[in-house]
Amino acid sequence: MFTDSHAHLDDRRFSEDRELIFEELLHKKVGLILNIGCDLASSERSVELAEKYPFVYAAVGSHPDDADHVNGKLIDRYRALASHEKVVAIGEIGLDYHYEDVPRSIQINAFEEQVELAEALDLPVIVHMREATEDALAVVRRHPKVKGVFHCFSGSVETAKWLVERGWYVGFTGVVTFKNARRAVEVVEQIPIEHILTETDCPYMAPEPHRGKRCDSRFIPLIAEKIAQIKQLSVEDVGRITTENTKRLFRIP
Repeated sequence: MFTDSHAHLDDRRFSEDRELIFEELLHKKVGLILNIGCDLASSERSVELAEKYPFVYAAVGSHPDDADHVNGKLIDRYRALASHEKVVAIGEIGLDYHYEDVPRSIQINAFEEQVELAEALDLPVIVHMREATEDALAVVRRHPKVKGVFHCFSGSVETAKWLVERGWYVGFTGVVTFKNARRAVEVVEQIPIEHILTETDCPYMAPEPHRGKRCDSRFIPLIAEKIAQIKQLSVEDVGRITTENTKRLFRIP
């Protein structure tokens, strides 16, 4: 079985064929999906998907692009959503300094507030980090009890090892299949398979040979195949181990 630990199947780009995708997933041996919120609306939709499909779980939270909307009222709403039995994480949260549409100070405050929520609820977090390693790790250091995954990992081997040493996980998307993905390949080589999660980040990051097209959870086996090649494991073992990793981190039965 394969797992997509980070999907946005609530996205409007799936409005026409979402049901078909879910029907075909089991034929692709994709048996577990985490649908991830980016703001309040997508978090609510993620919970709705989790209620509808037994193999879908949800995370709730505000992406860095939504950080300027994070306040006490929104945190309380996320707290209420997180009481649902199928909400297994706070996310995706974090820092993105690539475009800086939201000032860094606001991003950091929103990230910290949501990490504090996760700590209070004893939930793991799903972290988005882009060109913000130092500040993101500073938040992690301030909350040593909180664990989670740095999704769509684009950092260094050193950063990945630092996270793994502290009980964190690292997520890889279709980027790992790209010809120029040397850093991602090196990180996969250097960290234990027991700390790797497979993810699509759909509708983005479609793996080769579908690069540039809309991505969906049916592409997870292609990502697992690449990781299997790098790790010199069977694709079945990669599917099994990364599924076990996902269940362990998010405490999914």
